[in-house]
Amino acid sequence: MARPKKTSNGNTALALDWQPVRLNVRKAYKMLIGGAFVRSESGRYSQVEETRAPGQRGTKENVPLASRKDARDAVKAAHGAFEGWSKRVATNRGQILYRLAEMVDSRTDELEASLVRGGMPMMDARREVVATVERAVSYAGWTDKYQSLFSSLNPVGGPHFDFSIPEPIGVVAVVAPPRPALLGLAGAILPVVASGNTCVVLASEEDPRTALIFAESLATSDMPGGVVNILTGRVAEVLPHLAKHMEVQAIDLHGVETKLARATEEQAADSVKRFRARDLDESSWFDHDACTSPRWIERFIELKTIWHPSGA
Repeated sequence: MARPKKTSNGNTALALDWQPVRLNVRKAYKMLIGGAFVRSESGRYSQVEETRAPGQRGTKENVPLASRKDARDAVKAAHGAFEGWSKRVATNRGQILYRLAEMVDSRTDELEASLVRGGMPMMDARREVVATVERAVSYAGWTDKYQSLFSSLNPVGGPHFDFSIPEPIGVVAVVAPPRPALLGLAGAILPVVASGNTCVVLASEEDPRTALIFAESLATSDMPGGVVNILTGRVAEVLPHLAKHMEVQAIDLHGVETKLARATEEQAADSVKRFRARDLDESSWFDHDACTSPRWIERFIELKTIWHPSGA
């Protein structure tokens, strides 16, 4: 505050009395689209307040509310990245996913703090970050091995070789579960991209900040831009646009309420999209063996059958 003060020449001046003031700082987060961090095209955002002790006000942070235009931009980026990502050597995709695990591990403190601000006890937050790193390492290892499980040499009645090999299907729209905000997000993304698909992900509405910190790990992990695109906002508002988009080949829902899931399945049927809806409880996401099964990869691949003459 300012107060009057006499100077040496007798004049009156204002002297400033500086006192520390506690402010609720608002940090602006951005979505990940095409490898770049962007605000919502609509300019809308929601304010997420950190969980504090009763009677205490936590810091509020601005999180973008994705619009239809943001969803379309994300699909365009994912579609553009598909050809390059799907044609990479499987071992190279594995190296990139392993690098992602390293980046998540390097941000352990930041991710733990974000989960705690979202209302999670510190020990549970630490457990979730560790499980996320292990999940990324597991799918990094699957990138060049699932093919052996799903490929086949088919018997035919003629002078031909007939064999089937797995291929990625394209752009997958994913809705991450509300909880666990970090492990659920990574666990839904990893089996999709491990096989060469790209994705557009709607992050948890309960804790979108953690998803956007995870996005920073993606951006520094050598993952090509557009392979994973993360949107924040209201699932019920954005999901119908993804379900109707002709360049989305599959829908993968986690923890979406039944009425919205059924409506999404009907909308997806118009363009013959592959559809899956799961509602795992929070503890099931920590079942490492079940959640790293190659069956999670199988859902978003298609088998290409090739006939080749073998001679007379």
